[in-house]
Amino acid sequence: MSDLRAGMLLVATPAIGDPNFAETVVLLLDVDDDGGSVGVILNRPTGLAVSEVLGGWGEVVDEPEVLFQGGPVETDGALAVALRRSDDDGVLGMRAVVDRLALLDLDTPVELVGDEIDGLRIFAGYAGWGAGQLDREIEEGSWYVVPGIAPDVFRSDTSTLWRDVLRRQPGDLALYSTRPLDPGLN
Repeated sequence: MSDLRAGMLLVATPAIGDPNFAETVVLLLDVDDDGGSVGVILNRPTGLAVSEVLGGWGEVVDEPEVLFQGGPVETDGALAVALRRSDDDGVLGMRAVVDRLALLDLDTPVELVGDEIDGLRIFAGYAGWGAGQLDREIEEGSWYVVPGIAPDVFRSDTSTLWRDVLRRQPGDLALYSTRPLDPGLN
């Protein structure tokens, strides 16, 4: 799909078949020319403190200072999404995603980039789709595709993120924010 790009959000619909993604909001980090995509789930905090796994990064991440479950792929690895203080693309250890959002290489010493960061969230694992897979899921009605904003990534309370993202959408899409978790109970 031509409107899929880094920085967009995927909001799971009730039609999603994979329980890994029920009620999730996924930030797209990369969409390649062949139709493959990578993103992270924004609203699945774990109980594991970042400092227990990644030492000094625990002092830099936003509240809550825990790892987030980024997705079902490679859950023993971590991706860090940072909000850069400036639009400078030349910051060591950071690769621009969109606007001031960047992927941060966690092998970079905290001391070198700590002053360059306005926000940081670390995800265990990621969500990934092969060529054409995400397009098919969208066509099947598994995802709403909407614009993202940086505060979505760094919220301290993500429990209402799914509803809040839908609520701010124009037109009928905002109405879906009021649906019950189990539409059969309606």
